Amino acid sequence: METIRGNIYDYPKYYDVLFGADCQAEIKFLRACFERYARIPVRRVFEPACGTGRLLIRLARQGFDVAGLDINPRAVAFCNKRLNRYGYPSTVWVGDMTNFRVKRKFDAAFNTINSFRHLPDDRAAVSHFQCMRQAIRKGGLYVLGFHLTPNRPPTCTEEAWVARKGHLQVNSWMKTISLDREHRKERVYLQFDIYTPSHSFRIADEFIFRTYDRHQFLRLLKKAGGWEVAATYDFAYRIDDPIVVDDQTEDVVFVLRAV
Repeated sequence: METIRGNIYDYPKYYDVLFGADCQAEIKFLRACFERYARIPVRRVFEPACGTGRLLIRLARQGFDVAGLDINPRAVAFCNKRLNRYGYPSTVWVGDMTNFRVKRKFDAAFNTINSFRHLPDDRAAVSHFQCMRQAIRKGGLYVLGFHLTPNRPPTCTEEAWVARKGHLQVNSWMKTISLDREHRKERVYLQFDIYTPSHSFRIADEFIFRTYDRHQFLRLLKKAGGWEVAATYDFAYRIDDPIVVDDQTEDVVFVLRAV
């Protein structure tokens, strides 16, 4: 199989097939969070690092005003093209999630699949939270999902999944290559195997995730200021089953409220 070494985010068509295949649980959970934890009505929503906009388009079709940003121009073009196809304006722009401002504040925001961990250090993460606080109205929410590093060996160091759309199939495999707790770096390998009726090929990528245990994240949030933790959940997205985050928690969704 031909292998392309490159940035997985430069291939939004395949990324969207894989990660956009089943968003129903996330959408239902986000809407429930808006109802339960926001202290303002939620109509305008924002997604930093929105990628292909797999959640934005679904929320738009449910009546929300949506916008987002992403640092990858190809993902932004893909997202805006899809919004236009369904009759919505191009409300996603190329931008840095650590350095942006919005002209009109939003009621809620979300970032659900580890994109936050691409930020390389605490300085960048603090800047991100401060930008987000400027972008969200007081009483609004930022629903942030990512993996914490537990104080024991992680239970999940690799995962694989498959998605199909028409005659296109994408097989994905992701694994942790190394985990450096001292320098807070997790090196990750991610591959997409693409199958069409006429050919097949592989896209292979490696990148670094910043690691956080619960204490490191909560210190970071306090340093950034402007947010309180309204609730915490796991990736099962069950609104009536919040969790208590401890030193062994791995997957977590922080429902943050702007104060």
